[in-house]
Amino acid sequence: MDSPRSAETSVRTRLDSLVARSRAAGLWERAWPILWRGLGVVLAFLAASWLGLWLDLSPPWRMAGLAAFGLALAAVLLPLLRTAWPDRREALARIDRDASARDGALAHGPASAIEDTLAVGAQDPATRALWALHQRRAAEVVARLRVCLPRPMMVRHDPYALRAALAVTAVASLFVAGTEWRDRVAAAFDWREPPAAGPNFRVDGWIDPPLYTRMPPLIVTMNGAEQRLRAPVNSQLVVRIAGEGQAALTPNPGLKPLPGKEARADLREDRFQILGPLAELAIAAGGQNQRLLVETIPDHPPEVRSVGGPEVNGRGTFNLTYRAKDDYGISSAEGLVEPLKAGRSLVPPPKIALALPSDANGETDTKTLVDLTDHPWSGARVRFTIVVKDEAGQEGRTAPVEMTLPARPFKDPLARSLAEERRRLVTEPDAARIRVQTALDALLIAPEQFTPQPSIFLGLKTATRRLRQARTDEALTEVADLLWEMALKIEDGDLSDAEKQLRQAQDRLKEAIERNAPDDEIKRLTDDLKQALSKFMKEFADKQRREPRDPGERQAQGQQQSKTVTPDDLDKMLNDLAEAMKRGDTAEAQRLMEQLRNILENLQSAEQGGKSDQASREMRKQMRDLDQMAREQQDLRDETFRDGQQKRGAEQGQRGGQRPQQRGQQQGQRGQGQSKDPGQGSQQGQGEEQQGQRGQGSQGGGGAGGGSVGERQQALRQRLEDLQRRMKENGMRGEEGLSDAEDAMRQAENALRQGKEGEAVDAQGRALDGLKRGAEGMQQQMQEMAEGEGEGQQEGGQQPGQQGQAGSRDDDPLGRPTRGRDMSDGRVRVPTADESAVQRARRIMEELRRKLGDPSRPREELDYFERLLRRN
Repeated sequence: MDSPRSAETSVRTRLDSLVARSRAAGLWERAWPILWRGLGVVLAFLAASWLGLWLDLSPPWRMAGLAAFGLALAAVLLPLLRTAWPDRREALARIDRDASARDGALAHGPASAIEDTLAVGAQDPATRALWALHQRRAAEVVARLRVCLPRPMMVRHDPYALRAALAVTAVASLFVAGTEWRDRVAAAFDWREPPAAGPNFRVDGWIDPPLYTRMPPLIVTMNGAEQRLRAPVNSQLVVRIAGEGQAALTPNPGLKPLPGKEARADLREDRFQILGPLAELAIAAGGQNQRLLVETIPDHPPEVRSVGGPEVNGRGTFNLTYRAKDDYGISSAEGLVEPLKAGRSLVPPPKIALALPSDANGETDTKTLVDLTDHPWSGARVRFTIVVKDEAGQEGRTAPVEMTLPARPFKDPLARSLAEERRRLVTEPDAARIRVQTALDALLIAPEQFTPQPSIFLGLKTATRRLRQARTDEALTEVADLLWEMALKIEDGDLSDAEKQLRQAQDRLKEAIERNAPDDEIKRLTDDLKQALSKFMKEFADKQRREPRDPGERQAQGQQQSKTVTPDDLDKMLNDLAEAMKRGDTAEAQRLMEQLRNILENLQSAEQGGKSDQASREMRKQMRDLDQMAREQQDLRDETFRDGQQKRGAEQGQRGGQRPQQRGQQQGQRGQGQSKDPGQGSQQGQGEEQQGQRGQGSQGGGGAGGGSVGERQQALRQRLEDLQRRMKENGMRGEEGLSDAEDAMRQAENALRQGKEGEAVDAQGRALDGLKRGAEGMQQQMQEMAEGEGEGQQEGGQQPGQQGQAGSRDDDPLGRPTRGRDMSDGRVRVPTADESAVQRARRIMEELRRKLGDPSRPREELDYFERLLRRN
């Protein structure tokens, strides 16, 4: 237990600590309002600095402003020097005040009570005891007392809260200054004079390559050193001097001065065209000398070559294919047509606009469909050259070739004659006029032979009279137009008008696509093309019905070409074209437009090229003979198989086999039944009846029947030998399948003579397989020969009417692959898609016979196979 003196010492120490902290808090309460005024001056200084006050002031004003802020700071901080420390009693009073604020029971001032002394009654024991109790209680309270934080009461010193406004202003100005906050504050202490202003002008230079090079501009660095650059030839060097100053430009001969902008007092611009292999420009400006050397990148002339000759279509249109390359691309391409000899003409030679290459490397073919069927120069002998130009105006040419411009073919002799006279009259009006007049007069001599129709006779008479009376080129041109209209009417009737409307609609839509016309115009032109196409297809179909062909020829043509055009296909293509234009895909729209033109051309070509020559008819006849042989060989095999079955049944009956009576009935039914392949139909009815009769006659025994079948097998082999001989005479190569079939037939003959029906059936099966392979090979040969003939005619200057025949293309007019050709464009090819129904039926029958001849199979399954064979 502590002594009273030590307890009193502890209380005194505790009270002294409280008094010290209370005095410090009281001092802060007196000093903080003064310090905040100084801090406000500092915030005002920083806000002014960060807002750029010192950047716009000269050094004297900066010093004055800085001094003003310094004096203001000293003035507001001067009262701080007069601020005294609170004495001990003030500190005790603050402690008691804080204690009373926290607890009302301590309102008696316990801290001050420790410092009090007993004024009276010091000798009275009761008074001393009471005083001691009071001191002890005060000490207990002092042990629990604590000093509160300073309360400067800024509301009384700053009732308008200007301190918050200063803080917000300083923070906002800091964001305004950004990364320059240090430099702007330091500017208040920078009292140096700014350097003198230099020359008030600026020199900029750059090189603009031509737009067609698709190269970015090149910047000329004005650093007083030599600079070397490479730029395409014909680039422009631009030097611009802005402001007040003098600059001297010295170009070498490799730079050609060009007119620039009109010079002003504060702006000068000089332009030079870079021509030479090495262009040099010296620039002296602002005390610096700049030397610029530009090495030019040459622009070579374009190169062009034609790929093959014109590919003529059946309607007289043709495809021109060429390859061209250039450094930066081709800007224009055209086919230049020139007459072989000088002379005037009523109509100038045509200018053929060609499609531009998709790339400039010259590795892809560029094909253009050209339609000169209505032009008077079609059919004339001319000199033809392909000319391409680049953006620089340089051109490349192919070697001139002499060719006959493809013309529209005419089946009617009178229409063809009028078209030829029209061409002569237009291309050689002076030399050929008398000849044309004589030809027209000759056609009028025997109208019952040349012009039996009155309308045609009257038209020729009118043309003859106008030609005789013509005195100007305009009158001669009208006569030529009349001859052409008559030729079209004679050849096509009303179809020519529909065709003309269709071509005009195609040309308008193509031109709109090339110039990227608005969507509403594209839609309107597409609708016009649909109407013209519908009218053309209707009249084309009417003409086909009015001019029926021979049934056999039409069937053969249909088998080889399968040329069909449905309105749904064409409508879908037009809709796809419109959609491509809506999404801005001009290239796709042009491709679809070209595809539509090719489809219509191929369709018309198919109508023109429907006649086959004698060799083609002979080939088709051989194909029909080969198919007939295959059917007869199948009949012989069926008969041989039945004979073998009857022979085995008789042998089993003699040996006491199972169910002799039922087996005999089944054999008899098979002998009397007819074996025919599904799909043959009515064309084999008579052959099947004869086959049934032969089967009935051969039931007696294998020897006689085998001999009869063997003789027919020998006759069939001889027919096959004769077919192969005729194939060689027609220029076709021998087929390995046919040779194998001939050997198999010979083996079947020998087996039949020896009564070995099983071996004969196997050999006859191999013969059927060889005939099938031979037929496929012959079909492939016919297609290759037709394709080769079409290509040869195109290269050798074919006649337009020879195009569009079957086999001249890999696709039909709608772009579909022809029968028998593998699809190499990513589509799936069905393995048995080319197999006819008859061939599939034969394959199924062979499989059934093979399973029926397997003795290891159950009897129920063999009976099922027999029932299937009897039904078929």
